[in-house]
Amino acid sequence: MEHRPLIERLARHLAATPDDWPAHVGDAASILAILKQPDSAMLAAGDAGAWEAMIDAALRERWSVTPPAADDQPPAGADEEGEIRLFPDAVGDNRADWVHLQHPQETSP
Repeated sequence: MEHRPLIERLARHLAATPDDWPAHVGDAASILAILKQPDSAMLAAGDAGAWEAMIDAALRERWSVTPPAADDQPPAGADEEGEIRLFPDAVGDNRADWVHLQHPQETSP
């Protein structure tokens, strides 16, 4: 059995046709970004830090499952809420920089 990255599996699930999945990688990334913050049931079941790290890893896979073609515009990403469109290189050399990693001092009590 082939093990595809989670983001690719989500994109394939969202696509209307099997060949259309690359167009849905951005949608899959938005879903993953929403899932990054565990809800109360998830927090009660396990380690939130591990969950967030796993979602970050899945989001970073976005740039390897559908690399931009030489003649195409780079695929746009979005912030965690899906409100601000970002290009892969807009933040810096690390294409995962747009993923917001919360630090303890940033979270609300």
